Amino acid sequence: MEERKRRILQAIIEEYISSAEPVSSNAIMNKYGLNCSSATIRNEMADLEKSGYLDKVHTSSGRIPSAKGYRFYVDELMQDDRISVDEIKYISEKLETKVHEIEDLTKITATTISEITHYTTVTIGPKASEQIITDIKFVLLGSRMILAVIMTDSGMVKETIIKFDEDVTEKQVETINYMFNNKLKEQPIAKIDKPLEEYLINEMQDSVKVIKPIIQQIKKVLFEDERYFLEGARRELELPEFNSLEVAKNFMSIIDTKELISDMLNTGFAEDINIYIGEENEKEELKDFSIVTFKHRVDNKDMGTIGIIGPKRMDYSKVISVMKYINKKLNEDK
Repeated sequence: MEERKRRILQAIIEEYISSAEPVSSNAIMNKYGLNCSSATIRNEMADLEKSGYLDKVHTSSGRIPSAKGYRFYVDELMQDDRISVDEIKYISEKLETKVHEIEDLTKITATTISEITHYTTVTIGPKASEQIITDIKFVLLGSRMILAVIMTDSGMVKETIIKFDEDVTEKQVETINYMFNNKLKEQPIAKIDKPLEEYLINEMQDSVKVIKPIIQQIKKVLFEDERYFLEGARRELELPEFNSLEVAKNFMSIIDTKELISDMLNTGFAEDINIYIGEENEKEELKDFSIVTFKHRVDNKDMGTIGIIGPKRMDYSKVISVMKYINKKLNEDK
């Protein structure tokens, strides 16, 4: 694309993101330092419309970006350094909050992104099956009750109480501790499978009735439904796009549908920031929106995925700038 067209397209998109109103040639001529006449800008806008980068609004002489225009902007024109000194200070203060659970850190990160961008953020934790077990302990609480504590490399700690129909001895618990740690320590959670159960039953013939309930309960607590955290939906509903009852209802349906949120956050490449604009979203329910997701990592440990849901008129530059800065700050401070 010619340089002048690039500058005009960038100006139109940034003006529309800011104003939510169709953009005319006069609106951007002086404001964006284009150094060309209004007539020249109008001609270039007409060409950009023919090429599919702009759409014409029939009730106005102005143009709005198309999905193709937004994609070109994100890939070619957008700058990702749009973060103010005040925002940097605010992020730093928020991330200094002491946390004891990785889940809390992810929530603070998501809340901070939402507060600065004014879009809805959703988070989902790292997939249990991919996490590495760093320690697993069994403690006898009573003659027929054991406490199991499992810790992973992401900082996740899961506790569960297992009850039995017959007495369990301290000696059995000692053996179980040794056997489980011997087979599972430094291994992914996915290793808690049928072959492990068969191995332990083979090795511990006198504790067959103890092993099965332990594995069943551990798998239940580790592979329970993914929990997600959502922030900023009420704030986003104040945006002009949500004056449409259909769009607002669709949005509320999305954030209430756990499976849709999970699919949305688990799409894309693990190491990248992923941007899906309108029709690029696989799910029909998401066609009116843009989704930005990124894998939240600290010291190369998977903390889960954070996603931003907004209108196609999303301030992509602000969202990406905030995401990148927070990610950099987290990894500097750890």
